Amino acid sequence: MKKMVRSKYRPEFPGDYFFDYKDALTLGRFISEGGKITPARISKLSLGQQKSVAAAVKKARNLGLLPQGNESYDFFERPEAISPKPFQI
Repeated sequence: MKKMVRSKYRPEFPGDYFFDYKDALTLGRFISEGGKITPARISKLSLGQQKSVAAAVKKARNLGLLPQGNESYDFFERPEAISPKPFQI
């Protein structure tokens, strides 16, 4: 009989998934309300994925796409999803 064991990693992100710094909605899932990057044991990412998420978050912060520091909860809104429908006039 097989035991039901939870996987350590998130199934929605495969091992070769590329975290893009321009995708603020995906990166916003890995940032706490205080503006800190969540650790790998909480975000359930592998070591390589956690490093790529951290690098992408830092790059997005430098470009102003994501908030920085502790005051981000008070002054910064969460990024909104971009509509898949094209813009029409």
